[in-house]
Amino acid sequence: MTQHASLTPERWAGFGRDQQILMIANEMNRASRLFGPEDRGRLANAYERILRLADLTVEVQPSRSLRRELLRWRELAGGVYLQPDEAAHRQLFRALLLLTPASARQVPLLL
Repeated sequence: MTQHASLTPERWAGFGRDQQILMIANEMNRASRLFGPEDRGRLANAYERILRLADLTVEVQPSRSLRRELLRWRELAGGVYLQPDEAAHRQLFRALLLLTPASARQVPLLL
């Protein structure tokens, strides 16, 4: 069971859009340090958490346009989960951060 498996959509919906994206970004930031061969299991676990939070965000998101972008983003994240690629991870991380103004302000600090 992943760390966020018991997180309910109702509880997740209590967080603002910016907070939701930033919490996904926090997991992406943790995953950034797990691309060594000895960390493959931990990387897979991190991506399971990332995908779970993305799913929750899509589920509670009232904005159709953001929901659509998150679904596209999630599909690409699923590809990195299946076939880890550090360069693709960095691109995904940047794309995620650019989804909201609050998270976009973190780009210079994190990337």
